[in-house]
Amino acid sequence: MLSNLRKSFTARLGLGITFFALPIFLIALGVLFQLSRHMIRLEAVGRATSVLNATMERISRNLLVIENATNSNTWQIEQSFTPQAIQGYSNLIVRLNPLIDGCSITARPDMFPEHGRYFSAYTIRDHDSIRSVIEEPYDYYTKAWYKTPYEQDKPCWVVYYDNADSIAVSLDGLLASYGRPLYSADSTFLGVISTDLSLLRLSQVLTEQKPYPHSYFMMVDDEGHYIVHPDSSRLYNQTIFTNANPRENTDIFALGHEMTKGRTGHFAVKLDGQHCLVCYQPVPNTNWSLAIVCPDTDVLASFHRLTYIVIPLLIIGTLVILILYGKAVSRYIQPLNALLEKTQAIAAGNLEVHIRKSQREDVIGHLQNSYVRMLRSLQFHIGSVQYTTTQAQQRNEELAEATRLAQEADKQKTTFIQNVSHQIRTPLNIILGFAQVLRDTIGESLTEDESKSIADILNHNTKHLNRMLLMLFDSSDSGLSEELNSSEQEEVVCNDVIREAVDFTHMHYPSMPIQVKSELPDDFTIQGKRLYLMRTLRELLYNAAKYSDGQHISLIATQTPETVRFIVEDTGKGISESDRQHIFKFFDKVDDLTEGLGLGLPLAKRHAQNQGGDIMLDADYHDGCRFILELPRS
Repeated sequence: MLSNLRKSFTARLGLGITFFALPIFLIALGVLFQLSRHMIRLEAVGRATSVLNATMERISRNLLVIENATNSNTWQIEQSFTPQAIQGYSNLIVRLNPLIDGCSITARPDMFPEHGRYFSAYTIRDHDSIRSVIEEPYDYYTKAWYKTPYEQDKPCWVVYYDNADSIAVSLDGLLASYGRPLYSADSTFLGVISTDLSLLRLSQVLTEQKPYPHSYFMMVDDEGHYIVHPDSSRLYNQTIFTNANPRENTDIFALGHEMTKGRTGHFAVKLDGQHCLVCYQPVPNTNWSLAIVCPDTDVLASFHRLTYIVIPLLIIGTLVILILYGKAVSRYIQPLNALLEKTQAIAAGNLEVHIRKSQREDVIGHLQNSYVRMLRSLQFHIGSVQYTTTQAQQRNEELAEATRLAQEADKQKTTFIQNVSHQIRTPLNIILGFAQVLRDTIGESLTEDESKSIADILNHNTKHLNRMLLMLFDSSDSGLSEELNSSEQEEVVCNDVIREAVDFTHMHYPSMPIQVKSELPDDFTIQGKRLYLMRTLRELLYNAAKYSDGQHISLIATQTPETVRFIVEDTGKGISESDRQHIFKFFDKVDDLTEGLGLGLPLAKRHAQNQGGDIMLDADYHDGCRFILELPRS
């Protein structure tokens, strides 16, 4: 069956069309799924934000009631600040305000000497009863509920644990306290009034409304400490950053930073090993931030159910497409079967076969008519002779062209050898000449300027000779093989290479001004071959120094999202349009009198291309020459 399938053109064409259309169908379905997922998450954000806003409204009302109850009684307490009045007002505030769980009015140390150094009246709501006591003396001015409003000199909310270290009557667990400093008419500090709200009871308020079955609320202060969380062991003992790795849990650190800074928004975060959607906003008039956490298992539950339905439909739809395509293709190419029988007869030598001309306008009709014309052509033997003659003539032309190219290559080789001999002979003659001068002047005194001039000339020509020999090696088969087989990639620091290339140019042209402008950071690197990037930049700078006016040379380094660009430009006569098409060809020079081997720019271009980049001459620059070296960033 598999053999028949391979031989069946109909089956192969049907499968080919199907496998071409199927990826498009799958991609469209995948895009639809992603859009559905995105829309579900947007709907989840809106749903969670709505619940968060409603809950925040309830919390704000509760806090506002406590603030108003405290502030409305403050002036009376300040006017009659006595031990009896303090205890009475503490009881009154708790009794008249069901949302307040406790109220403490505390005098400054030594305010009432008859009661000792400390005096504090405290009232607590215990289920349906209210109890007021005078606390036993203890160092309360170090407590957060007293110290914070005293030091800030303004009303504020604080969170603390009630340690019950002074009285038997106390609230359990973590408390939110609204504290306000008290002053007499002459602005003398009297003490602090602090009204308490049990965060345990506040947590019960938060759990009354949920957007999803397993969603929950959490609240943190400005340092990230948990003050509301389903896991009571974390309250105030842990922060949102506890057990989070800065490298692996960047999402948690970003969420914690947003919440501690009092910002509003939403984040996709992995909490306790579970991907969640977190919506958060600051609690008004406090340094707290409230967040609602919705696990992805709840948010995407409907999306996952949809997947279970779509996958079977996808399989069934694919099978239906295969069947329909097979039948349609089989019917459409049926005329090809009849044409196949005719052509097999022709292949067997029967030229008396009649192929009817088709009236169809599609590709099959054109194919059948082409066979009609071909059959007629085969009946004329002269056509075969003409075809053979044409082929022979074409081959002769190809041989002639190959001969011409060989002669041209031989001529180019001879010219190159002559050029190399001349270019190498010139610096060698200079070196030999000055060596003779130095030998003849042994024992004679040379001035310092003469000695320095001879040394500079020898040094320049030696470097020039070494540069030509290096280019000859690079252009050889050995140099090309070494470059292509060098698979080792390096972390190349671009600015270091720029500085070394500039230093190399100054070795040949010490007084040449080169302006360097790099937009790359000093630690910016690319993956490549440092040696060949260095040689490429050296060649561009060397040519700019040699052929420009020698005054305005610049090297600019920039970056794009995918590439790094090195731009070398100068001012001078530039390169004529007629010569631009030859500058990157090996052994080509503008004219025979020009210094050089015709290898510098071709080698530089080859180095760049072997690193995945390229060198281009900017045709829009007319003040001289501007070469652009572009390399991939990775």
